[in-house]
Amino acid sequence: MSRSLIDIRDLSTTEIEELIRTAEDIIANPKKYSEVCHGKKLATLFFEPSTRTRLSFEAAMYELGGNVLSMSNAASSSAAKGESVADTAKTVSCYADIIAMRHPKEGAPLVAAMNASIPVINAGDGGHNHPTQTLADLCTISREKGRLDNLTVGFCGDLKFGRTVHSLIEALSRYTGIKFVLISPVELKLPSYVKKDVIQAHGLEYVQTTDLESVMPELDILYMTRVQRERFFNEEDYLRLKDSYILTPEKLKGAKSDLCIMHPLPRVNEISVAIDEDPRACYFKQVLNGKYMRMALIMKLLGIEV
Repeated sequence: MSRSLIDIRDLSTTEIEELIRTAEDIIANPKKYSEVCHGKKLATLFFEPSTRTRLSFEAAMYELGGNVLSMSNAASSSAAKGESVADTAKTVSCYADIIAMRHPKEGAPLVAAMNASIPVINAGDGGHNHPTQTLADLCTISREKGRLDNLTVGFCGDLKFGRTVHSLIEALSRYTGIKFVLISPVELKLPSYVKKDVIQAHGLEYVQTTDLESVMPELDILYMTRVQRERFFNEEDYLRLKDSYILTPEKLKGAKSDLCIMHPLPRVNEISVAIDEDPRACYFKQVLNGKYMRMALIMKLLGIEV
């Protein structure tokens, strides 16, 4: 069976650092990589809405000289007729060389990987995992801070349903000197299994709070998230919690001069547009880094070396 990426734990820290180095070489020498996937096809199977992730994968493949087969709407696919994820994966394996899949059901990309004869990349499965966003995040932290250890990382907003938060905590927990500051409403705090199985299992320090400004001065990284309407069963709960944290220039007054402000996007209103011009705002750099890391990952899973 081909090697797939379903969970960030599928990659060792050494492999993550190799991918970051490859991404940095792509940034420095794009022409060197412009034809390495010539004749290869990426199938993007998105059963849930996406702008950045789908376009990022497609741009990554095109910039490597490959081609893309795109399914961006589940309603127009055979899934609407009741086709299983397993059968879809087997079918698409006949057409493409690698699959990027987003699905609202946790575990669907794993089922695809178990049935496909080509590599499958999890492009987000429900509230569970989003490993390529984590690769984008790690590349951004590495490029902005020069390291992936000895950092105080604040996560703010929806820590309960935020798959990007869970994946990044999982990844950073393998590095030394990491401290997590968990900022959220009580109703959206980090699930206890993530605290127990990841943070506490690695013996890392963490703090939970509802007050962003009180912890701002100690943060090296501030990872903002939106409160996700699509994960709520109750509209009243969403409306009550959606504006819990709005980052404004005033709230940054106590922050470090080299703070790295991140966000997996899309942004609704949890970061004021006034912060976009602040040199500490890194969320659009994250988007670009995501494309380069997906380029590096596609090459790795296809066994292409330059």
